[in-house]
Amino acid sequence: MERIDEIISFWTHEVGEKNWYQSSEEIDAAIRRRYAPLWQVASGNSLTDWSTEPRGALALLLLLDQFPRNMFRDDPRSFATDPLARRHADRAISADLDLKIDPPLRQFFYLPFMHSEDLADQDRAIACFRDRWPSEDNLRHARAHRSVIERFGRFPWRNEALGRDTTPEEARYIEQGGYRQALQELDQLNAAVK
Repeated sequence: MERIDEIISFWTHEVGEKNWYQSSEEIDAAIRRRYAPLWQVASGNSLTDWSTEPRGALALLLLLDQFPRNMFRDDPRSFATDPLARRHADRAISADLDLKIDPPLRQFFYLPFMHSEDLADQDRAIACFRDRWPSEDNLRHARAHRSVIERFGRFPWRNEALGRDTTPEEARYIEQGGYRQALQELDQLNAAVK
């Protein structure tokens, strides 16, 4: 229980909401130093007992889905535990554990689906953000992620880290703003509908 509380406290108070989606070598280094060994243990599916209660499930999802993105930027390990994170997120949501965690931390139960390169997972992320924690900003990002997967079948900005060849269409997309472009296109579409 002590490690669970430590992870949640670190993410909430030391990193803080304003830095959750920012790139910072200082934060990345702190996460690597403090949590890389524990991530290694979790990646072997050894902390499954954490997933039986809300705070444990949240800590496990942070450890498997968020922390690798900080610890291993531009490295395939950033995404290595994504399938495991989705399995734990699915179980937690099925048991309504997510609903026992207040926003904004609740979003970390849904991000494993938004991080997936599978269209069905993208649809699930949208449904979760729409139905389980109505957050316009998160729903906007979920829809933008889905639009990228619908268009390319993958996230082009991961290609280099994963050793994948970038198609000419993906290269143009990245040159024209990449994810920011997806958000702008979505905003323009929503404005036209209104």
